[in-house]
Amino acid sequence: MTKPGSQVSAAEDDSASIGRADTLHFAKPLLSNLKQYWGYPGFRALQREAMSLVMSDQDSLVVLPTGGGKSLCYQVPAISRDGLALIVSPLISLMKDQVDSLQSVGISAACINSMQTNREKIEVADKIRRRELKLLYIAPERLVQTKTVEFLQGARVSFVAIDEAHCISQWGHDFRPEYRQLRNLKTIFPGISVHGYTATATEQVRADIVEQLGLTNCDILVGSFDRPNLQYRVERRTDAIGQIQRILNRHKGESGVIYCISRKNVDATSEALNRLGFRTLPYHAGMPDEDRRKNQDAFIDEDVNIIVATVAFGMGIDKSNVRFVIHAEMPRSLENYQQESGRAGRDGLEADCVLLYAANDVDTWEFLMQDTEDPAVLDAGRESLQAMKQYCVSTRCRHAQLVEHFGQVLEASNCGACDFCLKEMEPVSDALIVGQKILSCVVRQGERFGAAYTAQVLRGSKAKRIVENGHDKLSTHGLMKDESEPQLRTWIDQLLSQGFLRQAGEFNCLEVTPSGRVLLKGQQTPTLLRTRVADSAQPFEDPWSGVDRDLFEELRAMRTRLAIQKHVPPYIIFGDATLRDLARHRPTKGGMLTKISGIGAQKQKEFGAVVLFTIQQWCEANNVDTNVGLDEAVKARPALREATKPPSEGKAQEYFDLFEQGFSMEDAAHQLGRSMDTVSKYLGVYVEAHRITEINPWVPPAMEKRINEAIGQLGSERLKPLFEHLKSEISYAHLRIAATAWNLRQVDEE
Repeated sequence: MTKPGSQVSAAEDDSASIGRADTLHFAKPLLSNLKQYWGYPGFRALQREAMSLVMSDQDSLVVLPTGGGKSLCYQVPAISRDGLALIVSPLISLMKDQVDSLQSVGISAACINSMQTNREKIEVADKIRRRELKLLYIAPERLVQTKTVEFLQGARVSFVAIDEAHCISQWGHDFRPEYRQLRNLKTIFPGISVHGYTATATEQVRADIVEQLGLTNCDILVGSFDRPNLQYRVERRTDAIGQIQRILNRHKGESGVIYCISRKNVDATSEALNRLGFRTLPYHAGMPDEDRRKNQDAFIDEDVNIIVATVAFGMGIDKSNVRFVIHAEMPRSLENYQQESGRAGRDGLEADCVLLYAANDVDTWEFLMQDTEDPAVLDAGRESLQAMKQYCVSTRCRHAQLVEHFGQVLEASNCGACDFCLKEMEPVSDALIVGQKILSCVVRQGERFGAAYTAQVLRGSKAKRIVENGHDKLSTHGLMKDESEPQLRTWIDQLLSQGFLRQAGEFNCLEVTPSGRVLLKGQQTPTLLRTRVADSAQPFEDPWSGVDRDLFEELRAMRTRLAIQKHVPPYIIFGDATLRDLARHRPTKGGMLTKISGIGAQKQKEFGAVVLFTIQQWCEANNVDTNVGLDEAVKARPALREATKPPSEGKAQEYFDLFEQGFSMEDAAHQLGRSMDTVSKYLGVYVEAHRITEINPWVPPAMEKRINEAIGQLGSERLKPLFEHLKSEISYAHLRIAATAWNLRQVDEE
């Protein structure tokens, strides 16, 4: 934070983002509470800066992706300072979820909402009077009511945090008029800082949020919009149920959401999948409130794993272990898609996001937008729709497109987590000829027909309309009869997205652009891709490495039993990431639980005994080793793409001293009795901290040359593609150091 209203990116150096908020001054108490209550060892990207702004009473707007730790940005400061923090939240279910989660780690939190009885509201009010609460969740419309204001003005309010802050902007994808009343907060609570939090906001929306909330001298923190743990795929919708079935088959027993545009399609999709043997429940605004609530609770409590819903579903839950999100139809904007797909993998573990699209999805959304009265809002909606369509038909990295939409750049040349970068869409070798055939057909039809008609002519259809128009006599009729209609439609979409074709008129007739004329002359070649249909997705760098899957399932069953006893959702007890760590390291003594990420003091006290007993009993019964790698276990949460943070000074110094003396990785590993992989991680920190680009002591020059050549082709973001490209001949340890040095050189050259 350098100036009022300045925007600080997660990619910027920490020193450039300290400013007025003395982050180092507040870091110690904040970190202490983060460890004690949540069991996390350190801050994620921009969390320390965001928390410090709250501690220093500096208005702020924080934009972090779903799963990036936004809630902690106000929850940790709330318990680190005196007074009551007011948290504005739009949905009752979201309030309840957050309160349950806070109470489970030993924090005094409550909410006030319309679903509570008078007695429950009185109990909350009494706790406020006795100053027993640290956080109070409340809806925006209730917060500004006269009686509420008068009551809370008598409380010691420390600050106000506004969750889902994009709801205040008419330019946002989820505008809620009741949020506009929050502009009066500065008058209601003079001298109190106000902080907005959102996962999705373009630069225009960010500026509108600051203006509408009346934030003064406001700092804006914008984290990376990239979610590297999500694998993005786009498929043209040809057989929706069949395509969804293939996706569900690779996620058996896992939680997921399927989104549809209309209520009718929600019901039809849910019923069709149930007939195929899947257990799904529908969710949409046309259902009775009680049925909606029951279905949502069944999903949250893991009584059913799959929910089929309209976009109304998801904002009100904080379920961390959603392993897939399927859009059976195209969303209306990239903002919507970023938030809806972002409901997968909130725990930082791998998840699939698959979008099925067809041309008529655009028509459906345009029909639904007809009632929009404000011309500016309507134009903005249409522009968003076109950007969404462009995403679907583009031949570029999905991750890169999403972050670019929000004004950022994905530095990795290969994200390793989308259909394009995973080579699931193979380039067409004769793309120029294919493009010329399609454009030639458009010209011979007089540029008066749409994409579907053109594809039918190219396939040699004898449909009545084609024969009546005489287009069965065209030289291009049947010219591509060996290609499927969906494939031809996909290529037409790709030619549209690259500007060789355009759509004109009420019926979206295809026309050849000036660039298309150049292509017809053979002077420019398009990029055309053919989708490979696969029954299984390519895996991430093994996220299950070392995890005993059978023990993981045993721990899941234990978690479910505990959740039933406590009347909370299972993920409130432990997240999947914590269960994987437990099944990986298999601790059997109380002190060892402190090395497992996500287990703070309260959870260790409340659940530690049953966790250790479950692990001990299962491992004895199955003759499996316990306490594996706990001496090297580093408590780590799944993180956004960011620089490696230094480990604890004492332990790290042992390694650093040897590196200073010129020890090789092999010699250091032997000296310290550690694995090469462990040594390489400390060496990576050492190399990065000292900005060392000459790595001869650890990676031989000939080996480094081979690695750099591979990085030039595949990028340095992920090690597994490099390992496979080099035929497993070079260890991950050497790859890690070479990639670190490569990245440092790129930064120096910039």
